[in-house]
Amino acid sequence: MIRSREEILSEIQNRKHLYAMFSSWRKEQQEEFLDFCTGNKGVRILYDSFFKEILNPEYYPERLGSFLSEMLGQEIKVLKVLPNDTTRITADSALLITDIVVELEDHSIANIEVQKIGYKFPGERAACYSADLLLRQYKRVRGIDKEANYKDIKPVYIIVIFERSPAVFHNFPDVYMHTVRPVSDTGIQLNLLQNYLFLSLDIFKANMHNKAIRSKADAWLWFFSMDDPEEIVKLLTSYPEFKPMYEDIYRLCCSTERVMNMFSEELHMLDVNTTKYMMDEMQEEIDVLANQREEMLKEKERLLGEKERLLGEKERLLGEKKRLLGEKKQLLGEKKQLSCENVQLIQEKRQLTEKTEQMEKEHALMEKEIHKLKLLLTDYGISENV
Repeated sequence: MIRSREEILSEIQNRKHLYAMFSSWRKEQQEEFLDFCTGNKGVRILYDSFFKEILNPEYYPERLGSFLSEMLGQEIKVLKVLPNDTTRITADSALLITDIVVELEDHSIANIEVQKIGYKFPGERAACYSADLLLRQYKRVRGIDKEANYKDIKPVYIIVIFERSPAVFHNFPDVYMHTVRPVSDTGIQLNLLQNYLFLSLDIFKANMHNKAIRSKADAWLWFFSMDDPEEIVKLLTSYPEFKPMYEDIYRLCCSTERVMNMFSEELHMLDVNTTKYMMDEMQEEIDVLANQREEMLKEKERLLGEKERLLGEKERLLGEKKRLLGEKKQLLGEKKQLSCENVQLIQEKRQLTEKTEQMEKEHALMEKEIHKLKLLLTDYGISENV
């Protein structure tokens, strides 16, 4: 079944439209195409065209049923495919690689998505589309039976497969299957109908490096994520039931034109996906910068207000300084005046001291004269009283 590289290239070169298509691809894209057509590598099952070809629920409901049974931990049978008329946001539909809605045997609904590059806000998105599935089911049930009520509404499942997981999932580097259901904090049992399963293939590959396949659930994730021939052989050895799917893949690869058209479509979807992702990244950076700018403007306004307050405070301090300088000048004048008065007082004190000393000298002289006079009177026998 597997052809050589030369055979495939010869067929492409001999058909102008195929050669034109092949030439429009980048070198690494050409090599990828030749690798999986020649068996050097396995086909990437998550490519939308290949996924729907191999797991088409209209042709192979048991395959998708087997996958869902392992992922949801219960026996699942796919009843039919439902029209995908969900009211998705326009930007979302551009990024989805695969989006299949099926009704299960118990009439519950499952939505299987494949995202090559995981969306931002995965929880919010999943909740919105889960609610949309419930509403679609409610309308359909009421349209069939006007007497139907809420007990007739069945569970809905959102299964999202990430080839490249959003950042939030990398906070759990050892976990690649996340089952999410509404749970009460009291233990009360309420059938809230909405169920979610997130599968991170990039984290799965990192965890399964050099490890054996441990379960059928791991086998399915292995089937979706491994393209190395040795890894494929390992899967087929442990789980030979995957062999028919690989045979379908390589039978498909025998039709060069068909598989080239499928591959070209996948490359286009990947380009759109990558472009949208880059635009989202740029928009996020723009939003961050806008928020930073807004914060900077608020900080600038705050600083300007603070500057005005400081200028007002400066003017008040300058006025206070001017007042204090005036008071200081006044005090210096008063001090100078007091100093002059002090000098005058010192001079007057000195003069008073000198006068006092002079008067004391005169008084002492007078005392001496009086004493002499008393002695003289005594000598003449004259009484002092006279």
